[in-house]
Amino acid sequence: MKFLVINGPNINMLGIREPGIYGTDSFETLCDNIKNYAERSGIETELFQSNHEGALVDEIQAAYGVYDGIVINPGAYTHTSIALLDALKAVGIPTVEVHISDVSKREDFRRISYVRSACVKTITGHGINGYIEALEFLKAYCEGNT
Repeated sequence: MKFLVINGPNINMLGIREPGIYGTDSFETLCDNIKNYAERSGIETELFQSNHEGALVDEIQAAYGVYDGIVINPGAYTHTSIALLDALKAVGIPTVEVHISDVSKREDFRRISYVRSACVKTITGHGINGYIEALEFLKAYCEGNT
């Protein structure tokens, strides 16, 4: 099983950016946690991060026929990007949306997710552990166990 983990803008600033909201774990810690979980679980993962919308769209499109599932934290593009929604719909790969913070308890605009309708599940507010939950769910989903 092969999953692509995509992180959008400013996720690379974890541990630096608003630690009261996003925690003190670094982006490197997040990536290490994902890689370690994947290795223990027999999942192949590729991690990608960009601050640029077009690069994220390109990565989603390139995933077609290559990956069994996608875990995506689109960052601020969650609330603005129809392009990401369209890319996810175009490739039709099972996708789990992840947010480190509980976006339902933040500013009104953060409660809007354009990508959500193309996702099989959304996980919010579980910190960086939400990525592991997303991988666990996606593995079960792809194996037909959900």
